[in-house]
Amino acid sequence: MTEVRALIPSEMAELERDWQMSPGLISGRHVFLTGFNGCPLDGPPSSDPATQIETAFNAVAMVLAEAGLDFRDVVDMTSYHVGLAEHLALFRHLRAKRLRRPYPAWTAIEVAGFATTGVIVELKVVARLRTG
Repeated sequence: MTEVRALIPSEMAELERDWQMSPGLISGRHVFLTGFNGCPLDGPPSSDPATQIETAFNAVAMVLAEAGLDFRDVVDMTSYHVGLAEHLALFRHLRAKRLRRPYPAWTAIEVAGFATTGVIVELKVVARLRTG
């Protein structure tokens, strides 16, 4: 049986306690990340879409790094958007700066809203552990 291990960067310890969820979990050969949105850990979301998108990607990068991984290890990404049509081109541009071939599977979904007012994006990611 495979042990499940939580990934909790020190900057996210309060998030883990308050929301009673793990920022990431290692299970088998994969890492499953909680959805990370455009709201920074220390304040309200920016009104700038680029800032929110980068905030979400930075949070994902922080959890991946806790497992010794980076965006090369991502195998699946689902992005949730409020106003998908308005910022899809920007999202694709900022996403392309982080990812390389072979690209992860990706699904983009329009949603009505998030728990935090003003948030326009959330990322749900699955990565694979490196062998060796």
